Amino acid sequence: MNSKCRFRIADLEFEELYAHLFPGDGDEHGAVILAGLSEGDGEVILTAREVHMAVDGDDYVDGSIGYKALDPQFIHKYITRARDERLVYLAVHNHPSDESVGFSQIDIDSHVRGYPALLQIANGMPVGALVCGRRSMQIDLWLPDHTRLSLWDASVVGMSISRMFPTPRQGIGGSFDGHDRQIRMFGVAGQNVLRGCHVGIIGLGGIGSLVAEYVARLGVGEFTLVDDDTVEESNVSRIVGSTQSDVIGKTHKIGVAHRLIRNANETAEMNVIPDDVAKDSVAKSLIGCDYLFLAADSMRARLIFNALVHQYFIPGVQMGAKILQNEDALLLDVLSAVRPVRPGKGCLWCNELIDQTLLALEAKSDEERREQAYGVEEPNPSVITLNAVAAAHAVNAFLLDFLNLRGSSELFYDHFHFLNRKKGVVQPRVDPECSECSRSGTRFGRGDGVPLPSIED
Repeated sequence: MNSKCRFRIADLEFEELYAHLFPGDGDEHGAVILAGLSEGDGEVILTAREVHMAVDGDDYVDGSIGYKALDPQFIHKYITRARDERLVYLAVHNHPSDESVGFSQIDIDSHVRGYPALLQIANGMPVGALVCGRRSMQIDLWLPDHTRLSLWDASVVGMSISRMFPTPRQGIGGSFDGHDRQIRMFGVAGQNVLRGCHVGIIGLGGIGSLVAEYVARLGVGEFTLVDDDTVEESNVSRIVGSTQSDVIGKTHKIGVAHRLIRNANETAEMNVIPDDVAKDSVAKSLIGCDYLFLAADSMRARLIFNALVHQYFIPGVQMGAKILQNEDALLLDVLSAVRPVRPGKGCLWCNELIDQTLLALEAKSDEERREQAYGVEEPNPSVITLNAVAAAHAVNAFLLDFLNLRGSSELFYDHFHFLNRKKGVVQPRVDPECSECSRSGTRFGRGDGVPLPSIED
């Protein structure tokens, strides 16, 4: 049975919603959110795809029992839209509270009176209510079987990530002695956030193994690791923690990462998946993550990662290192790249970082490539120090953004060019018509409502 309800909203929708709910008049205001739905692993995750403000006096009126209520016509307009679009209907209002908020008894009574009928209209989709304090949220979510869930946590996902709860969250017990020096930077509260964080790492090779160790030593409490490859002789110089024994034993790369993480953080929980992230069940195992690191260099991995960010509102970062040479093997560029990806702020498709030709080529076997005169792909040059630059900057960005330490809403890619000693700071392109990341596209905030671009197991 599902026991947790989590809520995710992109920063633009959150800012518009809160400007409407808290305009400075101290009064109560209303809105409707239509949210994507994801269910699995004991969690229901709601992603705010649409926010519709209720106009005071027209759509949000004096209540016959309580203080104010949504107008029946306004409700009908959006509950039927939710039904037709297979989205979750959430009625929203605010209370004049700060760090703690909850529904009044009048609110609860109105839900009991009205939500069974709304469930009938919703035709198999949940319905519910969201009440907002200035720094808090609570949800009363009704599932089709009339099971009711309250909010576990809410995430506002932009360049920085902030969290809201019904009441201030108590810290997780235990000693932080081993993290004393970093606690001096962001406090015990920040360390508790890291301990409660679930990170997904896609690809545990040269960059991913470094990310795994860095994040584990920060004190992150839960990991999902995905990689279907094994350690080879040519990997040992780049995969942190690997040995010749791993080559002989054909150890999976995630086996090495598991060992690394356990040595750094013996209490960490780990979900280890030695399989291809392009498989549907593997991709879906990442939906509950709070943050994603893409350290795999395939186009298929980029495709899945990109969809997860925009469909489920999981913040993430794509990393890479590249060495470009001409026909005479002379160096043209030596590059490390760190590219954060956030819902609605441009994506890997918009910025031409997913190559359709290579995507199609990756779907072919080596035999098919030979038969079609493609040849077998040669491995790219790789050096651990370039990987380390990408991994360190990506984990620094995770630390600063996930703990909301810099508060920036601007998103940039960082490109480090070592031959000419230049750093490029690139603002990613945002295509307003992109089907993957635009708010009008087919994927934005849809949750399980649209399939991932994965393959059947």
